Formats: sequence, C-alpha cells, structure tokens
Amino acid sequence: MSSRLGEILVKDSLITADQLKQALEHQKKSGGRLGTCLVKLGLVNDDDITAVLSRQYGVPSINLKFYEVDPAVIKLVPQETAVRYQIVPLSRVGSTLTIAMTDPTNVFAMDDIKFMTGFNVEPVVASETAISEAIHKFYGDVESVGELDKVMKDLAGDEAALEISADEAEMDLATLEKAAEEAPIIKLVNLILTDAVKRGASDIHIEPYEKEFRARFRIDGILQNVMAPPMKLKDAITSRIKIMAKLDISEKRLPQDGRIMIKYLKDGKKKELDFRVSTVPTLFGEKVVMRLLDKENLRLDMTKLGFEQESLTKFERQILKPYGMVLVTGPTGSGKTNTLYSSVARLNTHETNIMTAEDPVEFQLPGINQVQMKEQIGLNFASALRAFLRQDPNIILVGEIRDFETAEIAVKAALTGHLVLSTLHTNDAPSTISRLMNMGIEPFLVATSVNLICAQRLVRRICVGCKEPMQITPEALVEAGYTPEEAQVTTVQHGRGCGTCNNTGYKGRVGLYEVMEITDELRELILVGASALELKKKAIELGMITLRRSGLTKSALGQTTLEEVVRETVL
Repeated sequence: MSSRLGEILVKDSLITADQLKQALEHQKKSGGRLGTCLVKLGLVNDDDITAVLSRQYGVPSINLKFYEVDPAVIKLVPQETAVRYQIVPLSRVGSTLTIAMTDPTNVFAMDDIKFMTGFNVEPVVASETAISEAIHKFYGDVESVGELDKVMKDLAGDEAALEISADEAEMDLATLEKAAEEAPIIKLVNLILTDAVKRGASDIHIEPYEKEFRARFRIDGILQNVMAPPMKLKDAITSRIKIMAKLDISEKRLPQDGRIMIKYLKDGKKKELDFRVSTVPTLFGEKVVMRLLDKENLRLDMTKLGFEQESLTKFERQILKPYGMVLVTGPTGSGKTNTLYSSVARLNTHETNIMTAEDPVEFQLPGINQVQMKEQIGLNFASALRAFLRQDPNIILVGEIRDFETAEIAVKAALTGHLVLSTLHTNDAPSTISRLMNMGIEPFLVATSVNLICAQRLVRRICVGCKEPMQITPEALVEAGYTPEEAQVTTVQHGRGCGTCNNTGYKGRVGLYEVMEITDELRELILVGASALELKKKAIELGMITLRRSGLTKSALGQTTLEEVVRETVL
C-alpha cells in the first residue's frame, strides 16, 4: 500500500514534520487537499506534488500547463463532470481515453466516465491547481457550475430538504408543498433557470429515469447535460416548478401546460423573461420541459433572418398581396414562429386588422389581435378561424394547420379576399402540396389558394472567436452538393473551440430557407396531381434555392459548417 502524501514528502526531505503539521492545521480550517494546502503555504511547488503523487499511485504524471487538448476530446466529458471529479480528458487512442486526475484511485469517477463515453479510461496524475486551471482553460467559465455544485452540496447536507418519500402513493400534498418550499430547493430551481439564461439556452429539460435524474439545456439546437440532482429531490424540484407555473401539483397522471414569468436585473436594466412549462407523466415520474421566451431574441426584421436576397424578394412579394396563402414549414424548433411574427410585424399598420390563432401565444405583439387556443372548452384553430371571418380581418395567422377542417377554412379564407399565414410540419416546400392534398383539399383549391411555401431549418453558426479554414478535399465538397467548379474555389470553415463558445466551435444560429413561389407553371402541375419530386424539379428549374443549396451558400460564406448543413438537409 502506498504511503500517505505527507509522509512521503517528509521522507523525501521536501518538507519538515513541523511544516506538515502546519499544512494539516490549514487543511482543517479551509478544507481542500493536502497538496493544495502545501502549495498555497509556499512549502512545496506543483511539480514536486505531481512527482510524489505519480510515485504514490504508480501512474505517469503530466504537466498540463504545456498540454493542448483537441476540442473533440474535451466534448466527450461534460463540464459539470470534469468539475465534480476534478478531471480533464487529454486524448483518445482507439477505444482508450486518457484523463488527468488528482486522485487516480477514484474508481467512481473512472466508472462514470467509462459509462458516459463508452471508452476504457487510462489515468495520469496532475496537481489540483493544474487541473483547476486546465478546466478553466478548456471549458471556459465554470462559475455557474461551481455555484450549482455548492447548492448541491448544501442540499446533500440538508436533511430537511431530503425528507421526501420516494413512493408517490404515500406522499401527501402537504409534504410535497413543504418540500417544494424548502430554501435549498427554491435556490436550486432559481439557479437552473438563471443558468439557462446565462448560457443562452432555448429549452430546459428536467428528466426522471429509474436510477438517474438529470437536467439538460438545449443550446444552439443541441441538448447538453448540465447537472444530475439527487434522486431524492425529484418530486420536490418538479413540484417547485409546477407551483411557479401555477399548475396542479396533486395531478401527476395527466400532461399540464403553464407559464412562469421572471423579472430580473441585467446590466442595471429590468428584464422580463417567460418560461413556457410543459409536464408529461413518464414511467419514473413527470418530465418537465421549459421553453425560454425572450422578447429580445425575437428578430422581427425580415432582412436579418438569413434569407438569400432572391428568396426574400419572393417572400415579401407574396405577403404583400391582398389575399392568398403563405405557408411556413419545418420541424419543431426550426424558427417558423419567428418567420411568421416577422411577416406580421412587416404588415402591421394602422390600416390593417391582423388576427392570430396560436397554441400557445409565444410573444405579445402590439397592434395585433392574438387569440390563445383552449381545446378543453372547444376553442380550437377551426372554431377560431370561423369566428375570425366574422371579425372583418385583412390578415389571418393560424398557428398550425393540423387537420382537414382547419385546412378547408384557411383555404376558403384565402380565396375570399384574406391573406392567410400558417405553418405545417413537412420536410421541404414541394411536399407541402402533397400534404394538403392528403388532408383532403382538392388540387384546384390548393393551386388557386397557395401563393408561396417557405421551408426552413436552423443550423449552428460558427463562433467568430475561433473560426478557421478547414482542410477538405474537392471530392468531399462535390459529394456534399457543390459543383466541380465551385469545389475548386470554395474554402469551408469550422470553429476550433474557445472559451467564448464553451469549446463547441459554434455560437448562435442562422436560418436556411427554401422558398417556392407558386407560379402558373407550378399551378398547372398541381392541377394534374404531380408528385412532390416533379414539383421540386420544376421549382428548381424556375430558380428555387433548395435547403441544401441555401446551406452550401452559407457554408461557403463561413457562416456555418458543412457538417451542420449535411446534418440538417438532404440533397
């Protein structure tokens, strides 16, 4: 068995017995590891500690000050895991991941990382000071993680906060309310919300599993693990969020929707932030998803959304027409609402009556009559649309066309002198025509009512702080969709990873747009029941920029990476 660190240092005449006693007293008062206390007191230096630790544990040592780590390796281990276990991933060779640790005997850390990454773990030893500096260097600001960690430790030591029955059947409402109002629980939930704002997250996921309870943030469209609160806090955290959203905490069997409004100070200014809360009962408890609705992130200037100039010209030409239908399509979280809000903001004058049916109303826009859907009392898109037609509207915005009834009323409204804006869930612009026909709308009604279809996606923007050219063969560029001529002159870029972008290489997002204007040639094809493939071929002939082409253009301009374009679009 290895001798203790202090004894080895005395044995090697690096410190005296009195100095060891002094360091142990300092450790009692301020906490931390013995090695760190010795360095703080100036009794030994970092290199001495590392050399002794290496001998003590029988593993190689490393000087992290001069070690550069590939950002792809850093991404393998989340920031909070690195902070919790005081480790830094260094390199990966085959199925082996090398990590620097202060304590290579910590089997829990190694097991966790092995399970998380799927790689075998090979430890090397480094001092605590060097590891802390490396975490800060490679992961960026760890202040909020440290703060969360501190609250977690407070909670772990706070027995009152943990006195919650694991069996939901035995838990009474009063106990649940009391647990949710405990100071540490309130502090933890507030920290999760404020940390999400600081990191620029769009969604917060609180998820219970059989043996794990985790919180994740969606940042720039990608979910990232943030923390894993103790399982015992599962019900208290969920109940706290439900109380804040004014939901029924006794109802755990049905999905619920609510809203949390938070006021906070930022740079001396008061700000309001909305969280849209949704709960769903899962096998092991309620999953909570909160969407952040920040008015400041809502871009209502159409020229700044990322449209190519010719696509923007077509889009504006059609929304400025007095009647007809303009459809925006794409998956959830692709920015459809933002595009529609930008359109109505562009059309919002004192001469127009704009009415919207939304589920839910995400942002309140002045001068626009917004109606929140309430299915439980029969107020759905179809009934709202019927009522709108008796309200003398110029422009109608329908949150989503989900069924034949809504589609039929929207088409009739578009044919009777109203401009109708709406969304659909389809993969690209041409397939939207087939979707409407599959809903039961006659081809002649689709052909005469639809003015334009805009399909869109959001891709991550390259971080400007660490943008650099990327080595890629012309063959790979041609395979991605560039012409052979373009491939010879195109230079694509990527983000190296830095503190600004949390070593991801991405910061922010940009839109890709496929705008299909319904011309007379396309109308003829729709009338004869042409397939989505035929419509797409004809639209490209007429100058439509596809989603992939929009992505390739932005990749060539250095706005996004080729990897992101290939991930979100098809040829």
